[in-house]
Amino acid sequence: MSAIELHREAAHQFGKVVAAVRDDQWALPTPCEAWDVRALVNHVVGEARWTQPLLAGLSIADVGHSLDGDLLGADPLGAWNAACATATEEAAGEGVTERVVQLSFGDTPAEEYLRQLAADYLVHSWDLAIAIGADSHLDADLVSAVTAWFADMEPHYRAAGVIGPRPAVKRIGEPQELLLAMYGRDASGGNLSG
Repeated sequence: MSAIELHREAAHQFGKVVAAVRDDQWALPTPCEAWDVRALVNHVVGEARWTQPLLAGLSIADVGHSLDGDLLGADPLGAWNAACATATEEAAGEGVTERVVQLSFGDTPAEEYLRQLAADYLVHSWDLAIAIGADSHLDADLVSAVTAWFADMEPHYRAAGVIGPRPAVKRIGEPQELLLAMYGRDASGGNLSG
């Protein structure tokens, strides 16, 4: 699966779960200890909204604080849909795979950046589904693609403190459980980490 396809499909997976959030669920806790449902969705909307300026060649300094704070307003689903549409359109732009984006830790190939975003969307789809009691089954092809990409990245993410400790995988051979463990999540919904 190409980085562009992975990004698009993972964003779609997250959007399906956002669409399932009821009005009375925005303050529920999530597996990301510091975030309730609204804060988690706001984080992912922020990730999506950063995509267009970064892929267009702007730096973090260029964007400044314009994407800080509440990005959801009175219509969280509408905010997600708009951010997702812009991000996926930019990600599918001509020559995107030849671009380099300026991230906080340095220049990064756009393909790598799109895989990072896809992984974030996918894992947070599970977090959100767990929080609202929705179907937490992730698309098997997306799980496989993100797991293959993340295998080499996991130690670096953990060393940087971006993910929590890896819990034991209770069901050996269960791809989704393995991916979630790689990201510091217990597939039973425990071991809350951001």
